[in-house]
Amino acid sequence: MKFLDEAKVYIRSGNGGAGCVSFRREKFIEFGGPDGGDGGRGGDVWVECVEGLNTLIDYRYQQHFKAKSGMHGMGRNRAGGKGADALLKVPKGTQILDEDGETLIADLTEIGQRVLLAKGGNGGFGNAYFTTSTNRAPRRANPGQEGTERWVRLRLKLIADAGLVGLPNAGKSTFLAATSSARPKIADYPFTTLHPGLGVVSVDEREFVLADIPGLIEGAHEGHGLGDRFLGHVERCRVLLHLVDATTEHAGKTYKTVRGEIEAYGHGLDEKPEIVALSKADALTPEALDEQKKRLKRACGRTPLVLSSASRQGVEAVLRALLKVIDESRAEEAEQNAPVDPEGWHP
Repeated sequence: MKFLDEAKVYIRSGNGGAGCVSFRREKFIEFGGPDGGDGGRGGDVWVECVEGLNTLIDYRYQQHFKAKSGMHGMGRNRAGGKGADALLKVPKGTQILDEDGETLIADLTEIGQRVLLAKGGNGGFGNAYFTTSTNRAPRRANPGQEGTERWVRLRLKLIADAGLVGLPNAGKSTFLAATSSARPKIADYPFTTLHPGLGVVSVDEREFVLADIPGLIEGAHEGHGLGDRFLGHVERCRVLLHLVDATTEHAGKTYKTVRGEIEAYGHGLDEKPEIVALSKADALTPEALDEQKKRLKRACGRTPLVLSSASRQGVEAVLRALLKVIDESRAEEAEQNAPVDPEGWHP
């Protein structure tokens, strides 16, 4: 199944049914009177976050979603039925944006969340509604209200606890494959990863979700390489794991290149907690590795971790460091969301 994280769809709610003009005519009933029923409401357009989806590929093949119109009113005070709703099912982490691509309508981050995108038109009143003490036989009824239509954009941002960033061939996919059951494509050429991937990582009988995205190169924010659009998939992460290839010419310059692209992207990504690690440590001599560690420390301002996904050297230490930041972030979030009693004290 191909990964698709953006789609544009057309939605239209149903028209309301028209009211009915009708009069009661029965044998032996001298004064029948009006009995026209109201029209039914048009169907609504809803979007719902469901389980079992991780891509928007369904919206490549169907872009138009229209709810049904309401039924017209009928005689004998029979109201028209409501039109059937239209439902868009999306994966967790989907944002609904207006046609301009900037105005946020809804952000679906929990399974079961349901948002109304377009409300159906109201049904028209039948002539029975217009009966008054002075107008006993009204011959008018309202038409149904028209539905609304609009274009909306769907944008998927994967929800993960930690995200992997770095240059192409920095060992991100190898790290994901070594620490989870995910099987990303791994090869010895740049841009092996073309689409984001997720894996569930286990450490010390605990689990968290790790996201891998395509590599960044210098000028990615200007469209070079695969661009920086995929950085949206790590916007929701609590911590970033920045992998720097130890076999590059200068680890410090490599680190600054990726940080420059993250800062150019913005959206608060440059303010997230970051763990820096030197990957492919088994490919260097101890002297060369020590020199790269010093260069990277000068660039990032702290001592980097060292790992080798192939030999599992330092992998557990990196996972524990990630888990520690994730736990701290969750605790801080829980404290912020904790209820406050009327006197202002936390329970």
